[in-house]
Amino acid sequence: FFSNELTQPPAFTMFLKKLACAALLAAAPSVAFTGTPTVARRSSSLSMARAAPTTIKVGIFGGGTVGGGIVDILDKKSQYFTSLTGHKIEVRKICVRDASKPRDFEVPSHASIVTSYDDILDDPEIDMVVEVMGGTTDAKDVIYGALRKGKNVVTANKALIAAHLPEIEGVLDEVNDGKSPEEEVEFRYEAAVCGGIPIIRSLQSDFVGDEITMMSGIINGCTNFMLTAMDRDGKSYDEALAEASELGYAEADPTLDVGGFDARSKLRILMRLAFGVEVDEDIISCRGITDLTKVDFEYAKMLGGTIKLLGVTKRVSEGKVTAFVSPCYVNANDSLSSVNDATNAVEVISNNLVSSTYIGQGAGRYPTANSCINDVIALAKNDQTPLPFNPGSDDEMVGNYESVFYLRLKYKDMLGITRQCGEVCEKHGVSIHSILQNPVAKRDDAAFAIITEKVELDAIKAVCEDIQGLEWCAEDVFYMPVLREDWVSGLTN
Repeated sequence: FFSNELTQPPAFTMFLKKLACAALLAAAPSVAFTGTPTVARRSSSLSMARAAPTTIKVGIFGGGTVGGGIVDILDKKSQYFTSLTGHKIEVRKICVRDASKPRDFEVPSHASIVTSYDDILDDPEIDMVVEVMGGTTDAKDVIYGALRKGKNVVTANKALIAAHLPEIEGVLDEVNDGKSPEEEVEFRYEAAVCGGIPIIRSLQSDFVGDEITMMSGIINGCTNFMLTAMDRDGKSYDEALAEASELGYAEADPTLDVGGFDARSKLRILMRLAFGVEVDEDIISCRGITDLTKVDFEYAKMLGGTIKLLGVTKRVSEGKVTAFVSPCYVNANDSLSSVNDATNAVEVISNNLVSSTYIGQGAGRYPTANSCINDVIALAKNDQTPLPFNPGSDDEMVGNYESVFYLRLKYKDMLGITRQCGEVCEKHGVSIHSILQNPVAKRDDAAFAIITEKVELDAIKAVCEDIQGLEWCAEDVFYMPVLREDWVSGLTN
């Protein structure tokens, strides 16, 4: 109709344009009945967003330090959490051993204190269970029961996970069999390792395109506090333990901490996440800090570093991974050497990111509760993690590994000690880098130290066994690995 516009008079052309526009406007009402306008779709979505939020009802097992922190955080940030997730999150029941015991947190008006596990497990209105009661017996029944009742689970129980990880995976497979992703129940445990440090979430999501080659961490706050006191303040082991107990860092029975067993449980979980290796934690070499003395810190300072109790796991060759908990010599310029007091830290070495270090509070009411809350909010946002422990692998766990080693030898003064040490080391293929000896103040406490070149752990054990059979050796030889192979460059820089 407009194809001949250029040949028409200007006034006639304008008339035709107005006539066409009028026709289009007249037809406009019919659009509402023949299609869905964009504006209508937007109004609909806005209406849905403004709909009243649904309520996620939470049951907590454990009303102590961490349980109270969880209740406090959920109460203080309730409006923010509702805006973030689109759900109201309310604690409805808190299961404790003694309901008459005073609590150091305010119990919400919509929550009740109960003493029977079934009050939560058999309540169909409870959507999510948070387990912070500890232990590996009742807690296991609670967690498995909750999962089988279709309730999501959040826990801070490292001991339970370390002891029963494959079984937990089996329960998840059982309860989720045949369900759609939207219906599956989930198991979250960020608070189980290093309290407030988000290392679990990071290993689940931040290294999927990378390949981890080594992890080393200060993963027990009590022992790091004690070693800081021994290094910085010159305290003995007994003095450092007494201070840790007074400040609440050490339990009445500190064996799990000072023996390295708490760190081993955490390392076993980290090892599975990093390498997919499934091992019984009892086969992970575990040596605590009970044999450390002031002399060891004196020699560490002479070398230019300090001593930390570390959990270490690393790939030693294709298809083989090792892991151990032990005191380690650490250079002063190492990222882990300056992590003091009850602070935790984990360093992840990987091909793409090279080195990533996570530092923060590893225990306490709010650091641990904060990690539990992060899991609760992730579940409320439907942030799914189908494989909470990452895929497994065929890698093999091996106990032997190579390292530079520090040996401390307490001796009775005799001739030929240095010569005999050299002969034993030569017998087992151990090359000596250096020998350290402070002036002897008390003959009964005389000790010297040997630093080896890089050698296998099995060879060091053989050396120690032979030396302990010599007449001048006054007690068992103490040994520990040096964390970095380039420790000498750290000394000279």
